[in-house]
Amino acid sequence: MLTAVHTYLEHLGVAQLAPRTVPFDPGYDAATVEAHCLQSAHLMAGLKLSMACWQLAAWTQTERKIKAAHANGVPVVTGGGPFEIAVAARTLDEYLDLCASAGVDWIEAGSGFTEMALAPRDVVERAASRGLQVQFEMGGKHDGPFDDAQMASLVALGHRWLDAGARKLVVEARESARAVGLFDAEGHFQGMLADVLAEAFGLGVLLFEAPDKRSQFAVLEHFGPDVGLSNVRLEELLRVEIYRRGLHSDSFASPTLGLLQHSPTRR
Repeated sequence: MLTAVHTYLEHLGVAQLAPRTVPFDPGYDAATVEAHCLQSAHLMAGLKLSMACWQLAAWTQTERKIKAAHANGVPVVTGGGPFEIAVAARTLDEYLDLCASAGVDWIEAGSGFTEMALAPRDVVERAASRGLQVQFEMGGKHDGPFDDAQMASLVALGHRWLDAGARKLVVEARESARAVGLFDAEGHFQGMLADVLAEAFGLGVLLFEAPDKRSQFAVLEHFGPDVGLSNVRLEELLRVEIYRRGLHSDSFASPTLGLLQHSPTRR
């Protein structure tokens, strides 16, 4: 049954979109995560437990967060940092056991600050044996922004992980979106390089990390409403989603997102 607000949004022609954003938890208290799941779970493609914060928090509170996400139909993914540390310390199996016992759904693999000594298929098979899906993060955390010369090797790397059974590719932007991945030293989004990845893999496979307002709006403006975003703070999720749907003052008249540009087929 439609509520009054749903009816109003339908009259406006607001696009009805499947969830496209994976917000992240960099160490919120459990009550905050629970409240945001109640408010915005229908807009979440997943919830990312970022970095290793969830490993040091009181375990009962980490469990509360995972249960809150699952109770609202949101899958949970762990960030790539703990994976890299586990691989470097030769404790990947123990790490995967922990993730499985915690009830998470996905792990993020990567080699952003360590050397990857394992074959993609080995990682994916070990994860799958524990009921875990894999996404792979492309790009170094300390290597500066991508350039034209890197794109062929990045595309080849992404295909190796997809061929091995990974389901998603995440494009690194850290928490700054400056001098990393698709963002130059001033924080400008390098759309032409992003197009190389989109053409190689399709938007359905890619998640672009966009940790602040500038990066979020830039990626949405470039690709339009169907692009997947990651590393969005919980308190910024609703702002991202109104921008995505042309309900923000800065996107209302946008040629890619503008509310008046929506066709009836997107209603």
